[in-house]
Amino acid sequence: MAVIVWFRRDLRMADNPALAAAAASGEPVVPLYLHDEAAAPGAASRWWLHGSLEALARDLARLGAPLLLRRGNPADALPTLAREVGAKAIFWNRCYEPADIARDKALKADLSASGIAVKSFGASLLAEPWEVKTAAGDPYKVFTPFWRTLSGMEIARPLPAPRALPPAPPLPSDDLAAWNFRPSKPDWASGLRAAWTPGEKGAAARLVGFLDGPVAAYAEARDYPARDATSRLSPHLHWGEISPRQIWHAAKLQADAHPETALGVAAFLRELGWRDFSHHLLYHWPHMAERAWKPEFDRFPWMPDDALFRAWTRGRTGYPIVDAGMRELWQTGTMHNRVRMIVASFLVKDLMIDWREGARWFEDTLVDADLANNRGGWQWVAGSGADAAPFFRIFNPVTQGEKFDADGEYVRRFVPELAALDVRFIHKPWEAPPLALERAGIVLGTTYPLPIVDHAMARARALAAYGGIKGNAGPVDG
Repeated sequence: MAVIVWFRRDLRMADNPALAAAAASGEPVVPLYLHDEAAAPGAASRWWLHGSLEALARDLARLGAPLLLRRGNPADALPTLAREVGAKAIFWNRCYEPADIARDKALKADLSASGIAVKSFGASLLAEPWEVKTAAGDPYKVFTPFWRTLSGMEIARPLPAPRALPPAPPLPSDDLAAWNFRPSKPDWASGLRAAWTPGEKGAAARLVGFLDGPVAAYAEARDYPARDATSRLSPHLHWGEISPRQIWHAAKLQADAHPETALGVAAFLRELGWRDFSHHLLYHWPHMAERAWKPEFDRFPWMPDDALFRAWTRGRTGYPIVDAGMRELWQTGTMHNRVRMIVASFLVKDLMIDWREGARWFEDTLVDADLANNRGGWQWVAGSGADAAPFFRIFNPVTQGEKFDADGEYVRRFVPELAALDVRFIHKPWEAPPLALERAGIVLGTTYPLPIVDHAMARARALAAYGGIKGNAGPVDG
């Protein structure tokens, strides 16, 4: 007899309720990761997943229970493995995306009918989506009251990692390298390797480094992309290499021990709450993954344009802060959150390209491509989501750059062809006089593109389109 622990987006040893329950059962433990090619993540996420599985496999091997790698549809692979090892139970930690929920419900019913006990656990949120509710028992639609309720709840203490796992007999396992998660020809992942250390230890080090330093200034500095001011924990959270409960309690301890960090910790935990809120929304309104949360926005007159979309993806829009963000994404697999809002606004409102196109691009290029956060974030910018930015707020890429990257450090880092340009023109090179461009070695339209759209005209066009579905409202230019 054995207990199978099915790892999904919980690739850690500590605060892993499914693994802890399996260890406590006293039965041989079979840790399993299934690669379902029909539900494979994007390219950057596959790169991350390879490293995370390597790290998890090393940690499990030290406890005497090697990670079993199999591929296939879980509906077939799980019952097959259960028969192979004589499993009496399968444990897993819950996932909250609509397709995952439907799959897991069907699996539970089928496995239970065949005599295999199934237990699922909450492990990737501060609170389950159905636990945070209004006084009337309804789900929240606005973040602030949601956060007031969530932050007032008792957040469970994280569980320790098991000290030992009773091993099952050796089983045939796939070779991780054969899954081809890492690129080779061409190898485009050098920037990812330089920026990240996937795995539980990398996540723990990232948290310690953040709490020991940047968190103190987080409330003020987190909007400035050139500063090392954010936690960069999102991919570790997405793959479950660290739990939000671990982060919550470590941050609280930091604030208690060092009161001067309390303001930064509070702002940081509020952002962790946004993550829960995104999952809360997706759980209660699963249609928001593919359609506007506010149905009237499904009538928006999008203007698809392959050439403009390609320029945006390549960081060749002619707007330096937008291009820097898109190139940061390509090089590192992530993008500063303030810049995510700027580039998303540019695609949706300046170019009037469907937010779903941007969301899909992010999901292929982000190492933290979380469906709830990503789709919720895009709908926030588009004005079509719950608690969204006003639809008439349109980020001005020049003023956003001048405000949050005043000396152009971020732009110079990721758009090196502008590095020698005078700071007065770093966010609007088309206004630079010919001599300034010549001194900087810039030929607009050749070494760096001219703007692919006029922001003022694009803004007016977007407001007219939004006004057609929402009625008149006073414009806001961010």
